[in-house]
Amino acid sequence: MIVLAGAGWTAETRGDDAFRELRDDWEDLYHRCPAASPFQSYGWLDAWWHAYAEPGRLRLVLIRRDGRLVAAAPLMLSHRAGTRVLVPLGGTLADYTEVLIADDLAGPAARALADALLREPGWRAIDLPETRPGATTGTAFWDAWPGHRYRIASSVCQHLPALPWDDFVASLPGRQRRHARHALVTLNRSGLVRHEVTAGEADRAVPELLRLHALQWRGRGINPEHLTEEFAAYLGRAVTAMLAAGQAVLVEHRDGDRVKTSHLAFVGHDALDGYLYGADPALRRGMDLTVMMLADAVPRAHRLGLSAMSFLRGEEPYKDRWRPQRERNERVLLIRPGSPAGMAYALRVRAWRAAVAAAKKHAPWLRTVRDRIRA
Repeated sequence: MIVLAGAGWTAETRGDDAFRELRDDWEDLYHRCPAASPFQSYGWLDAWWHAYAEPGRLRLVLIRRDGRLVAAAPLMLSHRAGTRVLVPLGGTLADYTEVLIADDLAGPAARALADALLREPGWRAIDLPETRPGATTGTAFWDAWPGHRYRIASSVCQHLPALPWDDFVASLPGRQRRHARHALVTLNRSGLVRHEVTAGEADRAVPELLRLHALQWRGRGINPEHLTEEFAAYLGRAVTAMLAAGQAVLVEHRDGDRVKTSHLAFVGHDALDGYLYGADPALRRGMDLTVMMLADAVPRAHRLGLSAMSFLRGEEPYKDRWRPQRERNERVLLIRPGSPAGMAYALRVRAWRAAVAAAKKHAPWLRTVRDRIRA
């Protein structure tokens, strides 16, 4: 424990057992940080580290004011191209990456967090690859950082407004509006029964979700990580905790005892984030699977008082017909002051991003090749 300048301020860095006995403090901070997403909730982070832990790599920096947790950086040490870099927990599974800072103490807590990180030896840069517009990392923490810092364009996320279903359908163009209404009539006549999974049912429901997800994407480029034992362990632990905390919703459509679709969404401060969907491929012959998901998620987001239902990352064509709003995440690089290795790392990252952007513009066929290789 390090006592920082200013009465009542302390900093602590925890290692491999970091999340033990931290739930209540973390959840209190999470609710005081409106810029945080469900990917910074205790249930999500604890489950991810439990499944993917790399001993000796965790660097969980905690800032307290008068004993109350007011800032946290859930990071781990990674070696990239010979450079020691602090990266967020979650890896490629996290659609948003962020540090947590209590909104009512944003300025001083951000400065205390930056100071505590600079006291931590052995790293040259902090790399947060998926920062939302307006997130703490890009505002208070960005302003507090004393070294070089860079913003780089990252993934596109797409959102729909949270509205009652009839109002949402009415906002669509004529042809799409008629299709959505017809698809919902087909669903209502199908005999499928909607079931909302409880935390006590997660042990059964999560394997079903993963089974249907694998079937739905077979031969169409599924993320290979979704087929691993580690991902199954992570998702089971995370969903159980997040359902119990009201931070997740898992909805199934059933035909008798058989689960035909399953949709997992995370409940954030401002949006319902659609994270994973699975469906029996046979349903595609008679139903619009996206309408099945949206008819529950969009009005649910409205009932929860949220502003949006999010598709999260990705520019898949099926999303375009719903006329979503598009936002681009930013990759934030924070360089340790006086570190040539950190500056060299930032230069490599920026050059790679420029090369990717050029390839998308001048050689779009490479995306098709990539998708075929994945499939």
